[in-house]
Amino acid sequence: MSHDFDDLLEANRRFAESFALSGFDGVAHAGVALVTCMDSRIDPLGMLGLEPGDAKIFRNPGGRVTQAALEALVLGAHLLNVSRILVVPHTRCAMTSNTEHELREKISRSSGQDASWQTFHVIEDQIAALHEDVQKVRAHPLIPDTVKVGGFLYDVDTGLIEQKV
Repeated sequence: MSHDFDDLLEANRRFAESFALSGFDGVAHAGVALVTCMDSRIDPLGMLGLEPGDAKIFRNPGGRVTQAALEALVLGAHLLNVSRILVVPHTRCAMTSNTEHELREKISRSSGQDASWQTFHVIEDQIAALHEDVQKVRAHPLIPDTVKVGGFLYDVDTGLIEQKV
């Protein structure tokens, strides 16, 4: 076995020494589900003043409401106490600042492989995409109308979110 992950395994052992979520029921105690980007500048719980156990979090490039995100939101709404859904993309996102062609070129150079076939789902108009994503959630037949859905933009330079939808 390699030692590539030793630092993370050691950090996990330290984490486990004071682990306090044992026996936790797994529901969203604050009733919140969040769809956001995988960007490492985003602290999903911290930016909303939440703690572990308060929310269900789904992350992907661009923070888009994909089929997988919808699946998670349906489960959250029916089985995991979710009553509020936030869709939160962010400023200075690589998915909005590159074209599909540019990302394919960058990945091709980095990998030494032809990436012209790979789709990255770039976002040409972030606010229009956010409106579309919020509408997807609101219109889903398995997400009850009682679940509140909002679209927000997170500013990676200030830490603030602003409601857009």
